[in-house]
Amino acid sequence: MAEVENSKDLISVLWSGADILRSKMDANEYKDYLLGIVFYKYLSDSFLIKVYDLIYDERPENLLVALDAYREALEDESAGELQEQLRSEFHYVIEPELTYTCFADEARNNAFQREQLQKAFNNIEQSDPLFADLFTDIDLYSNRLGTGDQKQSDTIANLILEIDKADLLDSDAEILGNAYEYLIGQFASETGKKAGEFYTPQAVSKILTKIAIAGQEDKKGLSVYDPCMGSGSLMLNAKKYAVHPGYIKYYGQELNTSTYNLARMNMFLHGIAPENQMLRNGDTLDGDWPTGEETDFNMVLMNPPYSAKWSAAAGFLQDERFSDYGVLAPKSKADYAFLLHGLYHLKSHGTMAIVLPHGVLFRGAAEGKIREKLLRSGNIYAVIGLPANLFYNTSIPTCIVVLKKHREGRDVLFIDASKKFEKGKKQNAMTDEHIDAVMTLYNNRETVEKEAYLASFEDIEENDFNLNIPRYVDNFEQEEEIDLNDLLKSMTETDQELEQTQSGFLGLLKELTSTDEAIMTSLNDLIGKIGG
Repeated sequence: MAEVENSKDLISVLWSGADILRSKMDANEYKDYLLGIVFYKYLSDSFLIKVYDLIYDERPENLLVALDAYREALEDESAGELQEQLRSEFHYVIEPELTYTCFADEARNNAFQREQLQKAFNNIEQSDPLFADLFTDIDLYSNRLGTGDQKQSDTIANLILEIDKADLLDSDAEILGNAYEYLIGQFASETGKKAGEFYTPQAVSKILTKIAIAGQEDKKGLSVYDPCMGSGSLMLNAKKYAVHPGYIKYYGQELNTSTYNLARMNMFLHGIAPENQMLRNGDTLDGDWPTGEETDFNMVLMNPPYSAKWSAAAGFLQDERFSDYGVLAPKSKADYAFLLHGLYHLKSHGTMAIVLPHGVLFRGAAEGKIREKLLRSGNIYAVIGLPANLFYNTSIPTCIVVLKKHREGRDVLFIDASKKFEKGKKQNAMTDEHIDAVMTLYNNRETVEKEAYLASFEDIEENDFNLNIPRYVDNFEQEEEIDLNDLLKSMTETDQELEQTQSGFLGLLKELTSTDEAIMTSLNDLIGKIGG
């Protein structure tokens, strides 16, 4: 319970930082400032805590004490050894005057200058390829921060002071990671459609992850791959359900550079060791990755852009990812290109879960041929229809397609979860109860009236390989038959009640009097109309 409260306190402090920027720019812009500066505080605070631990073999009382100890240690003849030890562990070294603690102290004394923070960002980026170009989306010289050097520095100083209220000293990676996830979710809510670039709602992430990790929870060295990783949140869910979370290897690719940087920060804030992060900024479809290191994975999780355009160049027919299918996903709809890419990188006994629009279930032509080949090979394991309006970037209904590479049997489980949600102001939401209900249906893998249907391959073949969920799960709720005699009786009773009410009202009107002849004339006219 204390962990939950700590997380809430941290979230409250961090989110309040947004108030400083909200009036100056929209959420899609100020998220870069807030998340980036929070991340730098994390790097700096972690560094100072470790410095103090190396010197005194204990945690510091506060960060100012740690900063003083660091300054003193650098005057010692063994300073070089200390810094090398720090560089080996953190992959960076921060000079005392560039620590977040120093910046906060300067801000309190009206002495902060943004040039120092820019220098700090540059030093981190140049310290190791892990951090290359990590802070490029934070423009400390933007006119959005204010007009003139001093106002811009003051805005950043105020943000630094607000974020400095967050106690990272006593927050473990899980608490900090959860707080960061919350911020990302809040930004997704505020940015609306733009959020589709970086965020998958947690309820959907939970279902995808629970499905993909099932039966692999205790595997040491579990590998997770998301070729459209956004902020990395979907991959990071694996930590919550794995027996050995510290050994999970994360492979992710993201086209948008800003979002790629967000994912890198997210990994560190969740305590993921650098050697377990294999992230890349690139186009998943145009250039296959990974190709040189580990190339297949225990879990493949995906929430790609829906019905996106891609080149669909003829040369892709020789690409190992697509060559077995004889056709390519249409140029105007890359859904199956993403699906086949993910399946290609799935281990023989792994599980893939991907979110796609319903069109992939029934569209014909090339998509129909690919779908038939997947079904004949037994690759499609389950189809789960999700509620509408769950995502920030679209209101269209989506589905989860679950795939396996090699299995016995070719049956497909259909689940209709379209009604398992709570209605919200902006987006609908699935509660833990809804998620548990879906997982129960998935794990039991049997037909349940109006909820699930286990279709044989013959069933699917008879339906011309059309996977539209209503063909298999009839969730139609027949309206209760109306008894005409009861209806007529009810209407008669209603008429009688109206007559009684009207009669009573008429009696009250007749009792009214006035010395004003005009009023009495109008009153008598009204009585005549009602009584007539």
